[in-house]
Order: sequence, then C-alpha cells, then structure tokens
Amino acid sequence: MAYEIEEISISQMIFYYLLQNRELREEEETQLYKAYTENEAVMNLVKKQGEVAESSIERYGNVIYLIPREDNDFLGFSKALLKSTLCKSTATDKDYYLSQFVILTLLVEFYDGQGSSSKTRDFMKVGELINCISDRLKEGADNQNDDEEDSGLAFTNMLEAYEALRSDERGSRAKTTKEGFIHSILTFLQKQGLIDYIEADEMIKTTKKLDHFMDFNLLNKNNYNRVMRVLGVKEVE
Repeated sequence: MAYEIEEISISQMIFYYLLQNRELREEEETQLYKAYTENEAVMNLVKKQGEVAESSIERYGNVIYLIPREDNDFLGFSKALLKSTLCKSTATDKDYYLSQFVILTLLVEFYDGQGSSSKTRDFMKVGELINCISDRLKEGADNQNDDEEDSGLAFTNMLEAYEALRSDERGSRAKTTKEGFIHSILTFLQKQGLIDYIEADEMIKTTKKLDHFMDFNLLNKNNYNRVMRVLGVKEVE
C-alpha cells in the first residue's frame, strides 16, 4: 500500500507525541487525534511504528495510548529498575515478586472481569489492602503444593519476604516496613497515572486510564483466569 508524504509526516508527529507523553487526548490535541481516528492510513502507520518500538498503540475512549510490551526495558521498566524503585535496598527476587503480587492483588480487588465493565468498586483503604495481601499470601502458602504448578509462584517465599517487613502503626515510609513498602508501590502507580493515592485519608482510587486498560484486557476471560490462578484461585466459573 502506498502512503502519501503528508500521511507519513502526520503519523510521525503522532508517534513522537506518544513517545513524549505516552498518551494523546482528544481534548488536548484535537487535530492529531482526528488524524489518527479518521484516517486509516495514518492509524496503520502509527501502529507500525509502535510495533518497531516493541509497543502497542491502543485507543480507549477518547485517549490514544502507547503501551510498551512486557519485555521492553527501553520504554517500559526493567526488573532491576522496578526492584530498586519499589523494594528496599537489600531486596532479593522474593521482594520483587512480592511487589508484583501486591499490584495484582490491588487490581483484583478493584476489578473482577465480569459484566460490561470490569470495575467493581470506587475506592479502597490502604489498611484493607494490607489485610488482603496478608490473607492471600497465607492462603497461597497453605496450599503451596496445589497452587505452585499452576501459578508459577512460590507463595511461601513471598510470605517470608512479607513477614520480614516490620509493622509500624505510625505510618513509616521506610521500605523495610509493611506500610512503607505498600506506600512505595502506591506512589509508583500514582506517578504512572494509574491510581489516585490520597495519603491523608489512606484511600486508593483508580483512574480512567487504568479503568480503560482493565476493561479492554481483564474482560478477556483468558487473562482474567490467568490472574486468578496466580492469586491461588484454580478455576473461575
């Protein structure tokens, strides 16, 4: 298929904008948004540039997103970078996988993958999240032999890492405490525009950006069942 020079130029402008901002909103860049949504050639060119950059270009609602693939350490986050950002300085792989388990638990508490929208609640208290994490880890560790093969996770190791974190009712922000560890994860998610973390009220809310991602991805039954198996639920009716 032959493309016009103008189409190529506009597609490059859109892709460069996405590289800079990771998202393109209709109300902020109306002309670029319309060029993408109303011209199939432009849209295809932008998507092809995304593929070359090991990313996906997706439109959810009135926003176009640049989504790096899981193994894209250049535009996304490497395991080493996430570990240093989310965990204590002496963190091991157990601590890293625990941080990812915390994020999975948060997602499942807000979204269940059912109905026309996957979202099931508007907010969650930090204390409730901490309790959920503790309960799921203990349940997973109790059923380690049954769950490990399906999920690929060692619940016993993650529970060990979690219990090694001190508890501090004063709300410590040190990553060596449960409260500080959770705080660092929530702060990270807020910086990515995925949640609103209201520290004064110890409240967590999801953003439209995360809602869009989860509706388009978690509502895929295969994805939902995969997440539930990781959390120790073998089958979802």
